[in-house]
Amino acid sequence: MTLSPQRRGPGDPCYQLVDGAIWKTSLLPSGPVTARIVTSARTTVECEAWGDGAAEFLERLPALLGVYDDATGFAPEEPTIAAAHRRVPHLRLGRTGRVLEALVPAVLEQRVAGKDAFRAWRLLVTKYGAPAPGPAPERMRVPPPAEVWRRIPSWEFHLANVDPGRARTLVGCAQRADALERLSARPSEDARTALMTLPGVGIWTAAEVAQRAWGDADALSVGDYHLSNVVGSTLLGHRIDDEEMLELLEPLRPHRFRAVRLLEVSGLARNPRFGA
Repeated sequence: MTLSPQRRGPGDPCYQLVDGAIWKTSLLPSGPVTARIVTSARTTVECEAWGDGAAEFLERLPALLGVYDDATGFAPEEPTIAAAHRRVPHLRLGRTGRVLEALVPAVLEQRVAGKDAFRAWRLLVTKYGAPAPGPAPERMRVPPPAEVWRRIPSWEFHLANVDPGRARTLVGCAQRADALERLSARPSEDARTALMTLPGVGIWTAAEVAQRAWGDADALSVGDYHLSNVVGSTLLGHRIDDEEMLELLEPLRPHRFRAVRLLEVSGLARNPRFGA
């Protein structure tokens, strides 16, 4: 539950599930890394890592697993959210501290169906990423560095079904990669505001990055195609819009994303289908 938000679809070349183990790759300042993460007991996680970035990854592992997630003050009174909290009290919000690795796939997911964005991520990382170090599962890759994202030609984005607008946003973000990584040292709300000064990065994209890179418990994905309907259908029994969702979840600040995530992983979230 803690790590699954880092996965970009079932074919993600940077995140795979094999025989109960999570395999994850990353590109850290110290170099590329492949990690194998397993739960060996109810309260024990074991990790093996390979590559130049292995030692740094192991240092960051507690944060990735949500050890530093602070749920202080989260005591929901809304009955369904309270029930979700009781059902999965062990949920943690992890953080990677890697902004570009969260930002690039978020940009690819703007305004398109999830499966199309996952396909674009898979194609681009497979072609431009580096082979995963160590005994990684077949076809796993390390995400490309910023300088590689900047040099991807326009026709490759076209072949991956990435429109020129998203491609420009992605390349623009890669050009500012060093400054973006420094945002991890700032308070999450300030960092989200700074992200939104980038052309093509709005409140939804900034929230998606904050959830994964910084474990931001309040980063609500306003503008998401499904989220407001899920929240409304689950808590009120009918669909609502973003403004109504914000009003409904305001008492839960600064844990609005935590509440939504609890609904998702607890199985209590509802999104009724319409039409044939």
